[in-house]
Amino acid sequence: MNNFKLSASQILPIAQGHGGCIASDRITVDGAPVGYCYREVPVNKMDSGWRFLAGDENDEYMQNSSLHRVYDVNTIANYDRSIIPILNSQVGTAFERVDGKLALIQDA
Repeated sequence: MNNFKLSASQILPIAQGHGGCIASDRITVDGAPVGYCYREVPVNKMDSGWRFLAGDENDEYMQNSSLHRVYDVNTIANYDRSIIPILNSQVGTAFERVDGKLALIQDA
């Protein structure tokens, strides 16, 4: 079982209604900020298409599916509030942390 950085009682309703996403344990377990994220075509009605990574995950880490989970986007916003302003970005966009802020690196 993973030891999440935030407890369920610490998750506040700050970015509700965006659907689900995939995030790595580097964010939810280790507490790393989102360093890279992108939005792809959702795989189902519940999926927002958002994928959130710390940005330092290597190939071996990425191939281990037990280190990635489905979360509500609101949960990840509680781990890193800097994602909130980009959540309405279109499918096909990607962002990377530059000088402490998420910067657009790929436009839709």
